[in-house]
Formats: sequence, structure tokens, C-alpha cells
Amino acid sequence: MKDIANNRNKTYYDIVKDILDNEEYQELKTIKHHGLDRYEHNKRVSYYSYLISKGLHLDYESAARAGALHDFFLLGNVDTEVKEKIKTLETHPRLSLENSNRYFELNDLEENIILSHMFPVVPKYLPKYLESWIVNIVDDWVGVGERIYSTRKQIARFANILIILLIYK
Repeated sequence: MKDIANNRNKTYYDIVKDILDNEEYQELKTIKHHGLDRYEHNKRVSYYSYLISKGLHLDYESAARAGALHDFFLLGNVDTEVKEKIKTLETHPRLSLENSNRYFELNDLEENIILSHMFPVVPKYLPKYLESWIVNIVDDWVGVGERIYSTRKQIARFANILIILLIYK
């Protein structure tokens, strides 16, 4: 995913450059998310939503920008506390929208994408546009992929330690 920011796709990068380069947004690199970090997660959701929306001749610019902003909230690492995690699931779409509006000008479509990206977990905000549904689904698939990758890395570390212990016994 790092090659996205290295202009592999200049059109995409031009659309989201101001977001990715924003100083406050850069803070997301320090927050764990699905075993990785929130910055990379947002970038993945943004890029894949951009590709799908562009392929379907939809508003790919709004899908890319809102995909990048859908988890733009700065609460700390909530992967451990179950109560905090549940609360964050419910509140982070609104927090992400408020934070996004602080730094960027959003259109109605982008606002709906950000607010509704947790539907149906947060049924309060219904996706009104096809692009909203795309970002919602892409977010789920990216999250699953990141969890699998993170878990696979943890299993590999454990297996390596086990092999070392068996060899040196």
C-alpha cells in the first residue's frame, strides 16, 4: 500500500494528498487498528473504494476522500477494552465526521459515507448513496484482511520461537 503515496496512481494521490499530508491526520499512524495502524487502514479503504467507484463511473473522488476520512478520530488504541471498543463502534462515525469537518470541506455524499460506514452495526446512519455502500463494504473486507494478516504474523512469531526452543533443547 505504501506505493499509493509514491504516485503509483497519480490521479488517486492528487485527490487525497491534502488529507494524507495533513499534520493531524498523520497522528493516525500512531494508533493501532486491526493489528496495524489507522492511517494505513484508512488509506486502503480509500484506495479500493476509489478503484471500485471509478470502475462503476460513480463519484470516485468523494469515495476516495471519505474513505480516507472514515476513521479520522484520534481516540487511543481501543483494541483491548471491550466496553471502550463497543462505545467507540457507536461513536466514532460522528467523531470522524466532526474531525473531518474541522480540517476539510466535505460535500453531502462524503458526510454520508463517513457517518454510515458502520451500518448496520450503527443503524442510526443509513447509507444513502451507492458510494456509501461501497466504502461500507470495502471497510469490512479491508478490516478482515488486516486482522488475518496481523494474526498470521503473530502465529508465525510464535512458531519461530517454538522451533528455536525445539532445536536448542
